Amino acid sequence: MPTNLALDDELIEQAQRAGKHRTKREAVNAALAEYVQRRKQMRILEAFGSFEFDPDYDYKAERRRRRS
Repeated sequence: MPTNLALDDELIEQAQRAGKHRTKREAVNAALAEYVQRRKQMRILEAFGSFEFDPDYDYKAERRRRRS
C-alpha cells in the first residue's frame, strides 16, 4: 500500500546507519516493528503485579501432568 509521509530525512539517515539498512523502507519497517514490540513489552510490564501469585504452584508437576 503506497503511502506518502513527511519524515525527517536526518532521522531516516540516522536509522539507516544505526541499523545498517540499505533503504529507507527497511529502516522505517524495522523502526515500526521495534516500536510495536516495545509497546507490547510495556503492556506486559504494566500488568506485572496485577496477578495473584501462588507460591505453592509447581509448574514442573503441571508439565508432567500434561504429558500423561
